[in-house]
Amino acid sequence: QLVESGGGLVQPGGSLRLSCAASGFTLDNYAMAWFRQAPGKEREGVSRINRGGVAYYDDSVKGRFTISRDNAKNTVYLEMHNLAPEDTATYYCAAKEAVAFYSDPGFVEAAYKYWGQGTQVTVSL
Repeated sequence: QLVESGGGLVQPGGSLRLSCAASGFTLDNYAMAWFRQAPGKEREGVSRINRGGVAYYDDSVKGRFTISRDNAKNTVYLEMHNLAPEDTATYYCAAKEAVAFYSDPGFVEAAYKYWGQGTQVTVSL
């Protein structure tokens, strides 16, 4: 099970930190990713991190978002800075079983085994 938290309402230019806590499995063995879905749009990949801690970002968030993982806490984070109205969406974390430590897990949704229920991020004045 994955449970996201940390969403909310923030003004443009503000920051939020999302958390994704895993239970029932060990995060060590999984690559992790954050996806988001805005109203009326397809879900899209935002950021991903492999077992070795290498992070990848969609161009739309590069330089503003940072993904990290704390395997000891079985938790993944997404730090978001300089938020803009177009970042408004429901944010989901997902876990993909990964044998290799440093392979790029990609953003193919069907490859992710576990999904959280989502946390809403709204960027507005």
